[in-house]
Amino acid sequence: MRTVFLFALVGLLFVVTGFTSSWNVALGIFNMGLISAIMALGVNMQWGYAGLFNVGVVGFVALGGLAAVLVGMPPTPDAWSAGGPRILLALLAGAGAVVATIALRRAMRPGWSRALATVAVLVVGFFLFRAILDPAVEAIEAVNPSSTGYLGGLGLPVLLGWPAGALLAAGAAWAIGKTALGLRSDYLAIATLGIAEIIIAVLKNEDWLSRGVKNVIGLPRPVPYEVDLQSSESFVARARDWGIDPVTASSITVKLAYAGLFALVLLALLWLAQMALNSPWGRMMRAIRDNETAAAAMGKDVTARHLQIFVLGSAICGIAGAMMVTLDGQLTPGSYQPLRFTFLVWVMVIVGGSGNNLGAVLGGFLIWFLWVQVEPIGLWVMELVTSGMDGGNPLRQHLIESAAHMRLLTMGVILLVVLRFSPRGLLPER
Repeated sequence: MRTVFLFALVGLLFVVTGFTSSWNVALGIFNMGLISAIMALGVNMQWGYAGLFNVGVVGFVALGGLAAVLVGMPPTPDAWSAGGPRILLALLAGAGAVVATIALRRAMRPGWSRALATVAVLVVGFFLFRAILDPAVEAIEAVNPSSTGYLGGLGLPVLLGWPAGALLAAGAAWAIGKTALGLRSDYLAIATLGIAEIIIAVLKNEDWLSRGVKNVIGLPRPVPYEVDLQSSESFVARARDWGIDPVTASSITVKLAYAGLFALVLLALLWLAQMALNSPWGRMMRAIRDNETAAAAMGKDVTARHLQIFVLGSAICGIAGAMMVTLDGQLTPGSYQPLRFTFLVWVMVIVGGSGNNLGAVLGGFLIWFLWVQVEPIGLWVMELVTSGMDGGNPLRQHLIESAAHMRLLTMGVILLVVLRFSPRGLLPER
């Protein structure tokens, strides 16, 4: 009953927003709430199942967004002819250097000779990689840089970018996990934070890949465009029969279509996560989380299981990142901030209930709603409190200007209150 009551309460918040503000606003918040719930589900798998403290969530979300662009955007033929083959050759050279280094270290005995040989292979491979890559990048970025200046994508249906986002994030998580999961939890947090910043820096600076801070716009949609609906006579007639403005009706229809797609993905992931949690595999993961030493003594490969859950959770974050870019219709690398895509997601998991998938979903909806709505509510409160003051009063101006910071204050207060009175979250793990 507690679960039903809390979800009904959060649903009521969206309904009230629809009646008091507009259904466009309510559905816009709801769609991002669905995506946030998927992000929280991925982090909950890592932390709630296995106790992995990953503070690089923003990096995996960004990789998911990049995958949507690489799959859904049409290719740029001039850029491919200018430097595409050389980019592929440079990537092969870099991968070859890594493979050669691994083979060399396996073939040689530990010692100074192996260390020197490793450094030599890496240095030669790096300079070879840059010698091939740099001229190709300059040629690609010189091709109509105001509108393209990058290789583009594969031109496939954008929905294929969602599983591609999962695969790209999972691949990066595997590479990170192979080197970082042997560290203690605090060192793992530092490592994931640093690697996430590296990923964001690459997206911001490698224009040939993602257009950098110029942003990729015009991503294809899996749902109709509003202007196409407004030009449909049958749709306009149906909207007028319902007494709704066709422009408003088209916007609501598009948002409902997105909500249906996102809800299907969320429900599928939630069902799979619940099945996994209640399986012997899930019980094993919780045993490892609670006592690694005892689990290892029972013959469980703790590091391998940590890598497995780290990859799975990151893949879910990658799906959410691809969905968000599809919803926005653009990739903006400068918008990937740890405050939004790491800290806020962790607040969702902690407030909702670590280790409880339904709690993570509840936290995703609740915290995202508050994150969006607290600022206008705070502005209204400040104007109400200072209504008796003169318009030029410095204190009144300061309070009204500070309303933008209400969301940060509110998140901190909510986190403290939940940790004080319900330390296991609103929906605790059973």
